[in-house]
Parts: sequence; structure tokens; C-alpha cells
Amino acid sequence: MPRQGLSNQMPRQSFVLLNLHHHFFLQLSLFFFFFILVIHFASSTANNDAHVLLSWVHSSSSKVPSAFSDWNPLDSSPCNWSHIKCSVENFVTEIEIRGTELALPFPSNISSLPFLQRLVISEANLTGVISPDIGNCPELVVIDLSSNSLVGNIPSTIGNLQNLQDLTLNSNQLTGKIPPEIGACVSLKNLNIFDNNLSGVLPAELEKLSNLEIIRAGGNKDIEGKIPDGLGDCRNLTILGLADTKISGSIPSSLGKLSMLQTISIYGTMLSGEIPPEIGNCSELVNLFLYQNDLSGSLPRELGRLQKLEKMLLWQNNFVGSIPEEIGNCRNLKILDISLNSFSGGIPRTLGNLSNLEELMLSNNNISGSIPPDISKLQNLIQLQLDTNGLSGSIPAQLGGLRKLTVFFAWQNNLEESIPSTLGGCVSLESLDLSYNALTGRLPPSLFELQNLTKFLVISNDISGPIPPEIGKCSSLIRLRLVNNKISGTIPREIGFLNSLSFLDLSENHLTGPIPNTIGNCKELQMLNLSNNSLYGALPDSLSSLTKLEVLDVSMNHLFGELPTSIGQLTSLLRLILGKNSFSGSIPSSIGHCSGLQLIDLSSNNFSGSIPADLFKIEGLGIALNLSHNSLSGLVPPQVSGLDKLSILDLSHNQLEGDLMAFSGLENLVSLNISYNKFTGYLPDSKLFHQLSATDLEGNQGLCPNGHNSCFIRNDAIARMHSSDSKIKLAIGLLSSLTVVMAIFGVFTVFLARKMVREDSDYFGLAKLVDNGDFVQSSCTLAGSYGYFAPEYGYMMKITEKSDVYSYGIVVLEVLTGKEPIDPTIPDGLHIVDWVRRKRGGVKVLDPSLRARPESEIEEILQTLGVALLCVNPCPDDRPTIKDVAAMLKEIRQDKEEYKKVDMLLGGSSAANDQTDSNHSPMFL
Repeated sequence: MPRQGLSNQMPRQSFVLLNLHHHFFLQLSLFFFFFILVIHFASSTANNDAHVLLSWVHSSSSKVPSAFSDWNPLDSSPCNWSHIKCSVENFVTEIEIRGTELALPFPSNISSLPFLQRLVISEANLTGVISPDIGNCPELVVIDLSSNSLVGNIPSTIGNLQNLQDLTLNSNQLTGKIPPEIGACVSLKNLNIFDNNLSGVLPAELEKLSNLEIIRAGGNKDIEGKIPDGLGDCRNLTILGLADTKISGSIPSSLGKLSMLQTISIYGTMLSGEIPPEIGNCSELVNLFLYQNDLSGSLPRELGRLQKLEKMLLWQNNFVGSIPEEIGNCRNLKILDISLNSFSGGIPRTLGNLSNLEELMLSNNNISGSIPPDISKLQNLIQLQLDTNGLSGSIPAQLGGLRKLTVFFAWQNNLEESIPSTLGGCVSLESLDLSYNALTGRLPPSLFELQNLTKFLVISNDISGPIPPEIGKCSSLIRLRLVNNKISGTIPREIGFLNSLSFLDLSENHLTGPIPNTIGNCKELQMLNLSNNSLYGALPDSLSSLTKLEVLDVSMNHLFGELPTSIGQLTSLLRLILGKNSFSGSIPSSIGHCSGLQLIDLSSNNFSGSIPADLFKIEGLGIALNLSHNSLSGLVPPQVSGLDKLSILDLSHNQLEGDLMAFSGLENLVSLNISYNKFTGYLPDSKLFHQLSATDLEGNQGLCPNGHNSCFIRNDAIARMHSSDSKIKLAIGLLSSLTVVMAIFGVFTVFLARKMVREDSDYFGLAKLVDNGDFVQSSCTLAGSYGYFAPEYGYMMKITEKSDVYSYGIVVLEVLTGKEPIDPTIPDGLHIVDWVRRKRGGVKVLDPSLRARPESEIEEILQTLGVALLCVNPCPDDRPTIKDVAAMLKEIRQDKEEYKKVDMLLGGSSAANDQTDSNHSPMFL
């Protein structure tokens, strides 16, 4: 039996072994089949990827960039090409091209790379539209197409990319709305779409992106609507950037749920309402940028909970109330800027607890009380700006301990007593402006021992005593303005040691003695104003060394002697103002070498002899030439006809003779005064002479020998000029005899002379000429034609000075807006005044050609617009006088450069109101 059993089993075992061998060989065959198939597929895919890439770089007719020189069409795989990475299976997974000029369209067949995970083509001048085909690349994790020239919409197919984590499309020219389908990108962490031309609202679907960490959509001027409440559900959000958009409405209180939030950057938008107290729950918040909005109300005390907050920029809003003392609990705060609001009350002493604070900016508010000595505890403080408030009391002596302080602005307050000498301890101080206060006492010598001080301004105070000789130690000084004080004594000769000085204004003081010869050592000087003092003696010859000098004003002193011929060496001179002195002798012909001169005022001196012909060869002479009230004689040189750019010419009160025919071509003049001379003959038949008033001509006994009926200015001629378009020109011309200097200085200079003068130059001297009754003689000014008349003319039928002010305001509005008083382009038939008021002024009412001007010029133009609106007040009693207008325009032009924000000032400019400091304009868009 056993044997039989064994014999019976042998055939079955053989069968099993046979089957096992058969199965093994079958599996082995299948393995090799699939192996060969995979190799073939991989090889085929690699070849296809190479074809896709090559077809893209050759899609433009331009030469293939050198960066792709190793993209060989003969290669079977692109995996060794530059900018390309592949998987182990030789599938293209990454394309990374940065900073290479491609000038290629976006690849239209991008889905032919099905295993692509990273698509980075940045700063490469990529053009065209983003193909909707991108939605068929399901493996994509990163898309970075930033800083290119892409146009069109963000394709809605982006929503198909479930694995997408980074979508970076910023700095292109994309348009359209943010697709709501983006809410389906459930893995998305970073959404960077700033600096495009996107529009529409923020889609509510963003709230579905629970992994979202960064939203930066700023710089899209047409994104509008409210911030979705649902963003509070994006609990991982760290950066919310919506700056420079039309986002409106209030800040959602739901943002208080974002415990991971580090930056809120929503500046330059249309946000309104109050800051919700819930923001105090954002415990990780480092940057709070909400400036240039329409936010209002008081600051919530809960902001004091933000222990990690470093920068709080809330300037240029409508905040009111007091500064919360709780702000002093933000111990990591480095920058606090709440300027240009309406905060009131005092400066909290608790701010002294902010030991890390570097910038404290409280300017342009209604803050009152004294400067707390606790500020001296802020040993890291670099900038302290308290200007344009209602602060009173004295400047704390303890501030002298702020050794890192570089900028201290406290101008336009009610500060009293003397400038503390301890400020000499601020060894890093670069800019000190204490102008427009009620400070008394003397200038502390210690201030001039500060080796970093570049700008020192104490305009319009009651400072007395002499300028200390220690001024010569302040070798870093660039701008020194001590205007309108009671400073006495002589100008110290040590001022000649200021080798960097470019701007020196000591006008309107009680200075005596001669101008020191050492001033010629200030080789960098561009503006020198010593006017309205009691200086005497001759102009020093050393002035000729100041080859960079652009403005020289020594008017209203007791200077005498002849002008040195070396004055012609001042070839950079733009304004020469020597009026109201006792200079004598002839006018040096060498002045004609100063070919850039725009204004010459030699009035009210004792100059004699003839007018040098070279004076009329100065091609740039476009603002004014005033030679009035001298003893000039002889014929006016015929070269006067070459002054075709000149606006004001005053030759009155001299002994000039001859006829006036050479003046006939001066059609650009808006004011001409030749009264009280010895001119003879007839008046030239030109528009200019038809517009002159009788006072501009009187005192010339030989004019119109046959009587006025035989001259061109007759009663019937004036009557005819009162009609049609010539009426308007006559009104402007006659009105200009009182205000043309202001108009040129405040308006025309912005548009014409600005190109020829450095932006940080100060324009002064012209406005003061308005006060000179000998310079402007018109007494029969007309208010103007329809559209220019003041409202009271309708019931008073009388033209007053205030009527002229109204007409002047209309002319300024006409220049700035590019519209006529009654303009068919103004809706609803509104008068220009009503139209500007309805628009609430602002850039939007300006002529389009002006809107493109630099921001600093726009600011100046808008201030001029404000003066014009004062002039057109419907109530005559509320309008400024001609003298007030002159003062305002002078202040706009002369002092604006001194009061920009500090960043501009430290760069060489002098204004202190500009809020575009680079530290205050973060790019968290």
C-alpha cells in the first residue's frame, strides 16, 4: 500500500511543479512587459516634455534667450536643461526662471506637463494672458508669475488646483475680478495678487481657505467693497494687505479672532468708522498700518494689549479724543505716528514707558498742554515731531538727554521761554525746527556745537540778542533760518566757516553793521536773504565767489555805494533783489552775464545813468524787472523789445526819456508802469497799452502831445474793450497790477519757472513787492466780466478791493482747473466756484495736465487752490485782503519746503508735512 500510494502521488507533484514553473515564467514575462512599457512611457513623456518646452521658447519670432542655450532639441530628455527639474521617472516637475528677459507669451499648452509641481517664471517680461489650461495641472503646488507683463483675467480654472499652496501673481497688469473659484483651492496658504489692475470685491469664498496665511491684494486701485466678515475664519492668517484700493466700510470686528495675525496693512483706502476694540485680541500683531483713510472716533484702549506691536501708523484720518494712556503698555512699540488727525488733550506721560520707541509723530493735531519731561526717558528716540498743535509752556530741559535724537520738530505751537541750552546734549541732532512759537531769550551757543546739525529754523519767534560766534563751529549746517525775530548785533564773521551752508535767511531782524567779507567763503550758498534789517556799508566783493548762489536779497537795509562789477560772476543767479537801499552809481552792465535771472529788483535806490542794454539781453528774465524810484536817465535801449517773456516791468519814477515804440512788442507783459518819467510821443497801438491804466502813464508831460483824444487809451476805447473777450483780458490785466506778483509767484512759477529752479530753492521777495505802493500803481482796476464779478456787485453796483480779490480767485481757479467761470463742460450749468466746492476741491478738480506733476508740486497747487477758495467767499468781509493773499502765497512758496515729513528733510529738502516717509509706507500691499 505504501508503495502504491507513493507511486500514485508522483504524477501529481510533477504536475504541480510544472504549473508553478509556468506561473513564474508568466509573471516574469508580465513584469518585463510592464517594465518595458514604463520605460517606453517615461521616454515618450520625457520626449513630449522636451517638445512642449522647446515649442514654448520658440513661440516668439525674437531670438531665443541665451539662458536657454543648453536646451538642445536633440536631447531625449529635458532633465539636464537649466531651469528644469525632473522626478526620478524623468517627468518635468519644476520650471524656475527668475530675472531673465524672455519677452515670451505664457505657455498655452502648460497642461502637457501633467506632473508639474512648481511653475516659477518671475521678472522675465512674460506677456499675454494666463491660459485657462493651467487648471489642468493638478499637481501644481507653487505658481509664481510675479513682476511680468501679463494681462487679462485670473482664470477661474485656478479653482481646480486642490494642491496649490502659493499663488503669486503680483506686479503684472491683470484685470477683472478675483475669481470666487479661488475658494476651492483648499490648500492655499499664500495669495499675492498686489500691484495689478484688478477690480470688483473681495470674494466671500476666501473664508473657506482655512490654511490661508497671507493675503496681499493692495495696489489694485479698483478693488472695492467691504472687507468680508468671513475673513475672521481664516485663523492662520498672518498678513492682511489691502492698501491703495477702494476698500470701504468699517473694519470688521471679526478680525479680532485672528490670533496669528502679525500685519494689518490697509492704508490709502476708503475705510471709515472706528477701530473695533476687538483688534486688541490680535496678540501677535506687529504692524498696524491704517493711515490715509477716513477712520474716526477715538482710539480703543484695548490697543494697549498689543504687547508685540512695533509700528502703529494711523496718520491722516479723522480720529478725535485723547491719546489713550494704555498705549504706554505697548512696550515693543518702535514707531507711533498719529499725525494729521484731530486728537486733543495732552501727551500722556505713559508714553515715557515706551523704551524701544524710535519715532513719535504727533504733528498736526489739537494736542494741548506741555511737553511732558517723561519723553526724555525714550533713550532710543530718533524722531520727535510735535509740530502744528496747541502745545504751551517751555521746552523741557531734560530733552537734552536724548542722545540718539536726529529730528525735533515743534514748530507752530505756543511754546514760551527760552530754548534750553541743554539741547546741545542731543549730539545726533540733525534737524531742529522751533518756528512759529513765542520763544524768547537768546540763541544758545551750545546748539552751534552740534556737529551733525544740518537744519536749524526758529522762524517768527521773539528771539533776541546776537548770533553767537560759536556758529562757526557748526560746520555741518546746511540751512539756517532765523527769520522774523529780534536778533540784533552784527553778522559774525565766523559764519564764513560754514562750508556746507546752502540756505541762509536772517531777514526781518534788527541786525546792524556791514555784511562780513567772510561770507564769500560759503561756497555752497544758494540762497542768501538778509532783507529788512539795518545793515549798512557796501556789498562785499567776496560775494562774487558764491558761484552757486541762486537768490540774493538784501533789500530794505541801509546799504550804499556802487554795485561791484563782479556781481556778473554770479552766473547761477535767478533772483537779484536789492530794493530800498541807498546804492548809487550806474547799474553794472555785467549783470547781463547772469543769463538765468528771472527777477531783478533794484528799486528805491540812487542809481543813475542809463539802463545798460545788456540788461535786456537776459533771455530768462520772465518774472519781473523793477528799476523804479531811482535817477535813471536817457533813452530806454531798443533791446527792451527782446524781453518777450517778461511779465512785470516797472520803470516809474526816473528821468527816462524818448518814445515808447520799443515797448510795442512786449505782449507777455501783464503789468507795465512807466509813470513819472520824461517819455514823449504816442502810445503804441498794442494790446498792452490798451490795457494800461492812467496811473501807469501819469507824470510824463510829453506823452500824447495833442491830448488823450489822440492817444490809443481814450474813454471810448476803454468802453469798447469792456465787451466780448477783450473785457476779460482787460479785467485780468488791470487786476494783475495789484496781484500779478502773487499770481506769478504762486501759480505761474509752479508751471513755468519750476523747471529752471531746484526744488529746494525758496522763493521770496516778490510778495513783499505787493506792499510797495510805488511798484503797483493801478487805482482803476476792473473786477471783470460776467463770471468774474463778485456776487455783491449785483446789489451794490460798486467794485471794492474785496471784489478784486474775488475776481482774482476766479482767475486762479480758471488756471488750476482748466475751465472757464461759466464752462459748458461743468455739469448742471454750475459756476466754477460752485463746481469746485461741490467736488470739495482736491486733485480731481485740477486740470489733467497738472495731475501728473510730482507729489510735492501737487501739494503746493492744492494749497494755492485753497487760497483761491478763500478769495471767492460769497461774503466780502470773510475774504482776505490783497495783502493777506500775498502773504499766504508767499508762505506757500517760501516755507512749504521747510515742513515736509522728516524723510524728505533729511534727504536735502526742507519741508516737514510730507507723510511719505519710507519707514511709514511699508509694502504690505
